[in-house]
Amino acid sequence: MRLLALLLGAALLTAPTLAQQVAPSDPADYPDAPGREETVIFCGACHSFRIVASQGMTRLQWDDSLKWMVQRHNMPQLEKDELDVILGYLERVYPPKATGGRPGWTNPFAPRQ
Repeated sequence: MRLLALLLGAALLTAPTLAQQVAPSDPADYPDAPGREETVIFCGACHSFRIVASQGMTRLQWDDSLKWMVQRHNMPQLEKDELDVILGYLERVYPPKATGGRPGWTNPFAPRQ
C-alpha cells in the first residue's frame, strides 16, 4: 500500500510535465464508430486517448469513471446528449476485456462494478 502511495505521488508530481509532452490524439487513429471524434477530442483534452483505449469497461463503469473525473479532477460536466454519445462509443469500442476464464490484470483505478 505504501509503495502504491509513493508511485501515485510520483505520478502526480510529474503529471504537469508529462501532459505538456503528450501530442494531441487524432480520431482517425481509433476505431470508426458513431461518437469517435467527440470522444477522442473530449477525453484527449486532458490526457492521451491511448490511456482510454487501453481500458475495457462496461457502460456503467465508463459512466462512473467520467463522474469520478468530474468530482476529482474538475472535468466539465457533460450534457446528457454529449454523455450518451461518448458512453455509446466507449461501450461499443472498448468493452470489458475477456480474460478467457483466467485472472488478468485489473486496472486499480477503474470503477468497480
